[in-house]
Amino acid sequence: MLKFRETLKIVVVGHVDHGKSTVIGRLLYDTKSLPEGAIEKVKRISKETGKPFEYAYLLDAFEEEQKQGITIDTTQIQFHTKKRDYVIIDAPGHVEFLKNMISGAANAEAALLVIDANEGVREQSKRHGYILSLLGIKKVYVLVNKMDLIDYSEEKFLDVKSDMDTFLKSINVFPQKYIPVSAFYGENIALRSKKMPWYKGDTVLDALDIFEKDKDIIDKPLRLPIQDVYKFDNRRIIAGRIESGVLNVGDEIVIYPSKRTSKIKTIEYWQEKDKTTKVEAGMSVGITLFDEFFYKRGEFITRKDDEAPLVGDTFKANIFWMGEKRLTMNKRYKLKLVTQETECEIAAINKVIDASTLFSNDNAKEVNTNEVAEVVIKTKDKICFDEFRNNHVTGRFVIVDGYDISGGGIINGLEILDVANKFVKENVELPITCFDEYYYLIPYNEIKKVAVERKSYKIGDKLPINGDTYYYPDNFDVIDLNNELSALIRDGKLVDLINLNDYKYEGYPVYSSDGFLARVKNQDDFINFKNDFKESKYDLVDFANKWYDPLANKRIVYKAV
Repeated sequence: MLKFRETLKIVVVGHVDHGKSTVIGRLLYDTKSLPEGAIEKVKRISKETGKPFEYAYLLDAFEEEQKQGITIDTTQIQFHTKKRDYVIIDAPGHVEFLKNMISGAANAEAALLVIDANEGVREQSKRHGYILSLLGIKKVYVLVNKMDLIDYSEEKFLDVKSDMDTFLKSINVFPQKYIPVSAFYGENIALRSKKMPWYKGDTVLDALDIFEKDKDIIDKPLRLPIQDVYKFDNRRIIAGRIESGVLNVGDEIVIYPSKRTSKIKTIEYWQEKDKTTKVEAGMSVGITLFDEFFYKRGEFITRKDDEAPLVGDTFKANIFWMGEKRLTMNKRYKLKLVTQETECEIAAINKVIDASTLFSNDNAKEVNTNEVAEVVIKTKDKICFDEFRNNHVTGRFVIVDGYDISGGGIINGLEILDVANKFVKENVELPITCFDEYYYLIPYNEIKKVAVERKSYKIGDKLPINGDTYYYPDNFDVIDLNNELSALIRDGKLVDLINLNDYKYEGYPVYSSDGFLARVKNQDDFINFKNDFKESKYDLVDFANKWYDPLANKRIVYKAV
């Protein structure tokens, strides 16, 4: 019987000249994992190009790549130790190919970050470190390479370690080890170096075997996204692919986002030989439940005792944008996450990174082709998902622009949006949406409210009383009946924020916090306005129709998106 061998995926990143490919080539050489004839091929290519032998060339997929002198393809190469097998991802370190590095790193559980001991910590190395943070890779070793160029100096090694450690900790990456190596000469790769007797730690190969592998997909909480429901005889069969976990006949289950509960009645089969009472991750299955109610595509089935998925309509994500058109806020896109499909918008763009230069922009308003962005996404409907670090399948999504898949992303967690601007006085806050814009979107034949950049206005602040689609007078009052607060605006500035019980009508127009003009002309009107709101005989619809003029101080502006 064959013994099961564990496999661990690693990504290797670093500056193009810091010897990353040499590290990988040396690992393959020292573990005898190279295909037959590989060494002879590299020697031949080196001779033809007039270059010295390089272990890095063992990784290059095509001879043309050696002629260019840089690694282009994201390659996945296997090697092994006594403990387990490894799939090592050679993510190109050259900035022009960073997007390939990102796509490779997204499938890795651990990372080796390579730094040149002679050059120290370059800005590019810091940015590669940031990418590991962006992808949530927490298992990291830093290899300080080319120690031969600094005469294997412990002092210089410690200087590089201190510089890099300070930066990585600032972005919540905490390397488990710093290992001084000379990949070209094989120092501290497979065997302990005699030239660095001061280093008492593990070699690279020994250290790799110390990495703890992530929990296997079948050991994670059950995630069975519903693909479809079929009526067969008297049965309603729920079909889908189990993305993680295990499911048994008789298990108590919860369906999200509705949180309805039931029990597994049967696991369906075509032939008697396929009959089973247990299925697990990776299997496409059909099941029936004891309780008959409406199930729909996209819902998640989980076991009652398992950790529940996240459910919400707003989440933080890191997006890799490949679309020809720019990714912009307040535009409709389609989001696909396993079997779920829903409309979505980009609610906030927190940071954008240019994949060709690694330059970051904290004030970007859009995302261009081949840029990476930290964003907040708002979906039309509530959906189910997990953080990517907990489940790679249910924590990953794609975005469709029109008919084209234009971007992919990973989820970092739920986000609670600050849904409104605020008037603020000391510890008192009045949420407002009166400065939001209302546009008529021609492609959708509808009016849509578009939120402006969120801001808190303090006493004395000048207010944006004129927008694209609204225009308020210089002097008016804002009344929030729910929170029993009133704001006084004079000469376009916020001058006071008071309790509604202390407010007296002074002849100025009265608006709701949403920006709708109240039909209040005097103090008696205002008292009736308040009383009607409190009386239960008026529901909100009747109250709004009676007291608010939705078109006052408003104008329609057409927009394409």
